[in-house]
Amino acid sequence: MISGFAELLMYVAPEPIRVANERWLARIVERLGATRLSTEGLSLMELWLAPHLLLTQTCGYPLMTALRGQVRVIGRPRYELPDSSGGNHCSVLLTRANDPCRSLPAMLGCRAVINAEDSNSGMNLLRQRIAPLQRNGQFFSCVAVSGSHRESMRWLRDGRADLSAIDSVTFAYLARHAPQEVKGLRVMARSAFSPTLPYISVASLTDEQVEHLREVMNQALNELPEVAETLGLHEVLPATESDYQILLDYQQEAEELGFGRLR
Repeated sequence: MISGFAELLMYVAPEPIRVANERWLARIVERLGATRLSTEGLSLMELWLAPHLLLTQTCGYPLMTALRGQVRVIGRPRYELPDSSGGNHCSVLLTRANDPCRSLPAMLGCRAVINAEDSNSGMNLLRQRIAPLQRNGQFFSCVAVSGSHRESMRWLRDGRADLSAIDSVTFAYLARHAPQEVKGLRVMARSAFSPTLPYISVASLTDEQVEHLREVMNQALNELPEVAETLGLHEVLPATESDYQILLDYQQEAEELGFGRLR
C-alpha cells in the first residue's frame, strides 16, 4: 500500500466547499488504496515539495516560479461557475458598492490589498490588468498584503482598502454559500483569463501514473455527484507546465510597461 500526503488546501471556505473537497479527496485516496500521512506542521511550500506528496493543489504562479520542474502537474479543474469555465478562470476586481469611482482608470491613487505576493489571481493578474493604466511605474497609493482572499474582502468591507483582485472561483463560492461576505462589494472589472489552479504530485511520476491518478480523480468525482455540484467541478482536464506559461507572459507584459511590481 502506498502512503503519502494528500490535501486540497486552495479552496477551504466556506465550510460546504471544504467538506466537499475533503469527501472527494477521501474517495480518491480510497480508490488508490493509499494511506494519508499527516501534514501537521507543514507549510504550503513544504507540502508542495514533499518527497512523499501524493496529491495536492497549488497556484499557477508559484508552479511556474518556485516549483517549476520540481513537481508533476496531474491536471486542472474544469469548473463551470460564473467567470470560470472550460479549465480557465479569472480575477474579479472588487471595490465597495458605494465607491464613487466607476472605472479602473478612475481608481488611480487608491489603496490596494492583495492576498499574497506570489498569488496569480491576487497579484499577477491584477498587475497585468493595471499595467497599462500606471503612471511612471505607479498606480496605487499603497499595496497591503492581507494573507487570504477572504481577508482582502474584509479589508474592502471595513474601508481599509479600495480595490482587490479575487479569484473568481473563490468569489463564486462565497457569493453562493456565504453571501454576507460579498454584500456591499461590487465587481469593478475582470482580469484576463488564466488556467485554473493545477493539481500536482511528485516530479518522479511517469506519464502512465499521471494518467491513472487523473482517471481516479475523475472516477471519484463521478461517484459523488453532490460533491461535483457543490464544487461546480465537472472534470479534471489534462494539463502540463506549458499550459501555465501564459502567467509568465502576463508578468512580462507588465514588466515591459514598467510595472514589474505592484505599487
